[in-house]
Amino acid sequence: MPREIITIQVGQCGNQIGMEFWKQLCLEHGIGKDGLLEDFATQGGDRKDVFFYQADDQHYIPRALLVDLEPRVINGIQNSEYRNLYNHENIFVAEHGGGAGNNWASGYHQGEQVVDDIMDMIDREADGSDSLEGFVLCHSIAGGTGSGMGSYLLETLNDRYSKKLVQTYSVFPNQMETSDVVVQPYNSLLTLKRLTLNADCVVVLDNTALNRIAVERLHLANPTFAQTNSLVSTVMSASTTTLRYPGYMNNDLVGLLASLIPTPRCHFLMTGYTPLTVERQVNMIRKTTVLDVMRRLLQTKNIMVSSYARNKEASQAKYISILNIIQGEVDPTQVHESLQRIRERKLVNFIEWGPASIQVALSRKSPYVQTTHRVSGLMLANHTSIRHLFSKCLGQYEKLRKKQAFLDNYRKFPMFEDNDLSEFDESREIIESLVDEYKACESPDYIKWGMEDPGEANVAAALDSKLVV
Repeated sequence: MPREIITIQVGQCGNQIGMEFWKQLCLEHGIGKDGLLEDFATQGGDRKDVFFYQADDQHYIPRALLVDLEPRVINGIQNSEYRNLYNHENIFVAEHGGGAGNNWASGYHQGEQVVDDIMDMIDREADGSDSLEGFVLCHSIAGGTGSGMGSYLLETLNDRYSKKLVQTYSVFPNQMETSDVVVQPYNSLLTLKRLTLNADCVVVLDNTALNRIAVERLHLANPTFAQTNSLVSTVMSASTTTLRYPGYMNNDLVGLLASLIPTPRCHFLMTGYTPLTVERQVNMIRKTTVLDVMRRLLQTKNIMVSSYARNKEASQAKYISILNIIQGEVDPTQVHESLQRIRERKLVNFIEWGPASIQVALSRKSPYVQTTHRVSGLMLANHTSIRHLFSKCLGQYEKLRKKQAFLDNYRKFPMFEDNDLSEFDESREIIESLVDEYKACESPDYIKWGMEDPGEANVAAALDSKLVV
């Protein structure tokens, strides 16, 4: 029986990457732009029902909600060639259509006001599922709607569906460029608190790294949002391939997450993918082997999260866990030999208090999508260097906070009225604690770390209850 997953796309970024994700899934399962199965899609063995359900006329509908506070992106989807794919009852656009003005507090406050309408949609989708496993949230942490309203929905989901898994694909802003959103550090910090406390797994999609990969690996001089969103959709579809083309292991979300997240708070994953191609490179064919793919996945230049660590700090960083999802024509003996070579060459530095092994899941490729490579791979990794990304967010927040800059934008809303800025202080403390925990993971004594904190035990118990199959 498929374990269904409901996808919730929030804000401009969330709906844009969500749209690319559904395009990719339709291609891989032979589903047309109108939701009807293509004539050539005659091969079985896939599980469309995890992400789609069938209407009375047999056309496939995504288990998805499209949510935004301003209409531009969703109007674009509704006027696109995929306009008949979605369930129009699952589209929510705020009546005033004014957006959140890139203000987390505005998005959060509006989320409180409209949450009943959105939860009605979610409840209806959940009731239509035979064996709901969890939710996937697509959003950005830097703007207003994806960060603020996304935060409120995360809290509500965690409260209403406490036994269901919540995974997010969270887009982090480009830290190397000046942002159009001057309050981006505030928005990011407030959202990070909710991602730490209310999500079971966060796949970090770092715009800094995505742009670097597009320039260096794909040789795109000025990558567009559409091109970086295409990278994101590749990661999203590859990370769900074992759910949609099931094998002996990792064929549900709980199976994927249980091994990657040994401790509840450290649930932020980075990704790598190889080989990457763009349309103009489709005729560039090279030999791909399992060893080549697995070795490339460990190279920093293929990781979709930027490390802001200094050289000494970078050398101390360690992998907590790794799962490689390998797609294509693969002999299991090749996997064993590749793992042996990687171990002999000491290419991976693991923590000392956990299993020092790369897990591998083999998955079929879609028979309906032609690629120039025989083997491709996605790495999902829990790595302590991700703390430097959070430290960067904290540093940018501190710069603004010291100057008391732009806080009037937040004081207009109930959470911050009467100059109550305790929410910022609490968020900062939680992220500092997260950074400290990832740092502690590098020590062999980590198991003893935080034992005196009763809050840790409560968080662990909450996650354990979800990870019972």
